[in-house]
Amino acid sequence: MRDVSHKITTLRTATARAILEVSPDIITRIKHGSIPKGDPLPVAKVAAIQSAKNCANIIPYCHPLPIDFVGCEFKLFENKIEVLTVVKAIYKTGVEMEAMMAASVAALTLYDMLKMIDDKMKIVSVELVEKRGGKSDFEDENIKSIRAAVLVMSDSISAGKKSDTSGKLIETRLKSFGVEIVEYKIIPDELEIIQSQIKIYSDEMKLDLVISTGGTGFTTRDTTPEALKPLIEKEIPGIVEAMRNFGQARTPYAMLSRAVAGLRGKTLIVTLPGSKNGVEDSLDAILPALLHSFKMIRSGEHKKKV
Repeated sequence: MRDVSHKITTLRTATARAILEVSPDIITRIKHGSIPKGDPLPVAKVAAIQSAKNCANIIPYCHPLPIDFVGCEFKLFENKIEVLTVVKAIYKTGVEMEAMMAASVAALTLYDMLKMIDDKMKIVSVELVEKRGGKSDFEDENIKSIRAAVLVMSDSISAGKKSDTSGKLIETRLKSFGVEIVEYKIIPDELEIIQSQIKIYSDEMKLDLVISTGGTGFTTRDTTPEALKPLIEKEIPGIVEAMRNFGQARTPYAMLSRAVAGLRGKTLIVTLPGSKNGVEDSLDAILPALLHSFKMIRSGEHKKKV
């Protein structure tokens, strides 16, 4: 199985379709309720629901997941039956296999109940019609030319006593989403230096995004929140809440982060913990959804997900 522990939980939806070719007589007999084994449609619907809930027990690499909804509808045509299934779950991985399993088993159930009066039936197709809620839904192709800086706040790293891994991780992740890294810089945990650098990025360079790492702990040298709060004009607490909530599900120490996030002018500033694991969890929590904020900042239209 693939490791999905780093993914965020979102509403996942998938729609699948199966087509069963039958004789016109079958369609007539279904409509008139004269199938020897009884009405096949409600039986096939129950089979679809049961199969979606048990998909992980049959397909080896499917994750067991909490299914919130399974829908199954049938359309009768002159010589075919169309099965349409919809599956929803609020989880970390998609439900396309569950939807396709439901459509397949519904079609097989229809086949089983109808084969005694039509030995030429064929299941001609099973296909995924649509899926929503994954990473691609939160990537906005209209957001271009995001210019960013990565700022590492650490006395030991700036003094050359330690090497940086957290800042490089941020840089790599941002680049993977097409963000241009204008500057990567390491500075000591000095309140005045931090404030001066943030002012350069926001007021002079007019960067879109600044992501920092370090200085969010409890020591006397951890001054990142104190440095940034006076500079932030519009606080965005939801970003930090998302990071802490995501991290708390993985380590009890996430609640100790004093990270802050907000806007100075049109520059979005986000502070991350200093540890590599803390940075990794925080980035998993906010990317790529964070990039949608630039459409809001630039007064664009919100892309509504339905």
